[in-house]
Amino acid sequence: MVRFPNAKINIGLYITEKRPDGFHNLETVFFPVDWCDALEIADAGEVQFSSSGILVSGDAESNLVMKAYRMLQNDFSLPALKIHLHKQIPFGAGLGGGSSDGAFMLSLLNHQFNLNISEDKLEQYAARLGSDCPFFIRNTPVFASGRGEIMEPLQLSLNGWFILLVKPPVEVATAKAFQLVVPSKPAISLKNLIQLPVQEWKDCVINQFESSVFQQYPEIGELKQLMYDLGATYASMSGSGSSVFGLFRQLPDGIKSLFPAPFLTFSQEL
Repeated sequence: MVRFPNAKINIGLYITEKRPDGFHNLETVFFPVDWCDALEIADAGEVQFSSSGILVSGDAESNLVMKAYRMLQNDFSLPALKIHLHKQIPFGAGLGGGSSDGAFMLSLLNHQFNLNISEDKLEQYAARLGSDCPFFIRNTPVFASGRGEIMEPLQLSLNGWFILLVKPPVEVATAKAFQLVVPSKPAISLKNLIQLPVQEWKDCVINQFESSVFQQYPEIGELKQLMYDLGATYASMSGSGSSVFGLFRQLPDGIKSLFPAPFLTFSQEL
């Protein structure tokens, strides 16, 4: 059985405070986008994990796909599986690719082996994998707070908009980005700001990581400005970077010559 774990973008991202446990509270909107990995499982005599596409570093057991499998294996009678991950969502991009892989593995196992785990329970399992992982269980737009695990359904449609999503050839370390950001609460909650028309987002829906990340990697800031130069109504870095997306009513001519694959995908609402 094959599934296609998709990426997400952050529309707005505010780091509101540092918590006593060392983590940070935040406000953001998670929105699914059509840039996907491929995840396949099959019965096998012994557990096997392999990958292709973008190089996946580290040992197999440290991968969130394997962690998801081991987690459910501890609670259910799962057979040995041959697991293959074809990686296309880049690392260090703020797109949640690894989180999506882990969450999709939970859902895939639940469906394949009729485990009858509710979505609420799957989200609890996913939260043990990482803060972004629960989003990918339901995989619909949400307003997220806390560490990102407290999610509220959001009626947000980008139907009629094109999403131009570009990953420049640099990676941003999430831990480093958090070290450099200065937490502050927005005067108006993002939950309210996101209800404004897209045409009004430019000056009020911001990603607080941009200030420090652009200092470290000026090319990411230049990419955001290029989006506006090309006619984007709204542009932003996603997560802690390094990918940048722009919302367009119409994509400019010759876009593929500006951003050659594999650092480009664009689509309308999923």
